[in-house]
Amino acid sequence: MNCMSAQQEVLTHDSQARIIKPSSTAGIVTTMHTTSTISILVVGDEPPLTEQLSMVMRRRSWDVRSAHNGGEAIRAARGFRPDAIVLGGIELLPRLRAVLPGVPILLLTTENSAQDRLIALRAGADDLVIRPCSLEQVVSRLRGLLRRSSAGLQQARSGARLVVGDLTLDQETREVRRAGQQIKLTPTEFEVLRFLMQNPGRVLSKARILDRVWAYDFGGQSNIVELYISYLRRKIDARRRPMIHTMRGAGYMLTPVDA
Repeated sequence: MNCMSAQQEVLTHDSQARIIKPSSTAGIVTTMHTTSTISILVVGDEPPLTEQLSMVMRRRSWDVRSAHNGGEAIRAARGFRPDAIVLGGIELLPRLRAVLPGVPILLLTTENSAQDRLIALRAGADDLVIRPCSLEQVVSRLRGLLRRSSAGLQQARSGARLVVGDLTLDQETREVRRAGQQIKLTPTEFEVLRFLMQNPGRVLSKARILDRVWAYDFGGQSNIVELYISYLRRKIDARRRPMIHTMRGAGYMLTPVDA
């Protein structure tokens, strides 16, 4: 995707410093109708970047806090309890994920290889945006994470507990257990497992999982689904009879283990 539109604010990078070059804000601001204020924590060691992002989000009447180093970020995460985090570097990912395990994290990165993307996701990012890119793209991806989180809350209210065999998922508390043993999942792992458990015994294609969990084509790389299925297998099926099955050429299926 080419993010360098002449009518957009752009995040860019050179060998000396990464800066934001605003060209125009026309057409960027949209209104997100919610019943409560959305809270966002923006973390980065580049004040121009964090301030530009914060400004664009405040135009949407979001409650935005910024942090410029690790100490500030951890204190803000604990005290502010944001709905989502925008993070300008991978170094703090594990610490923020430990402090706020259920909060979506959007990573901004200049690393564009498939391997770098996988490293970021393994470190705890729920989504990432490759710089240079427009602020509009960052906000769009962030809204996607927020919609996913909001949809999860609505589903939790409509039916709090999913059960497949000895695997249980509480949509309200976000607690997952297999045979009574608690399993800790990242927000994205939780969403993938929830979708599988809502469709037990059904084959779900990679494209369908991408559409449901990420709501867009992840850079054309369906291997993001393979990655998260592998994460779930390590946690759900580790040292147990497997529940998650690969249907070659078709997709994935979750089934209860026969007694």
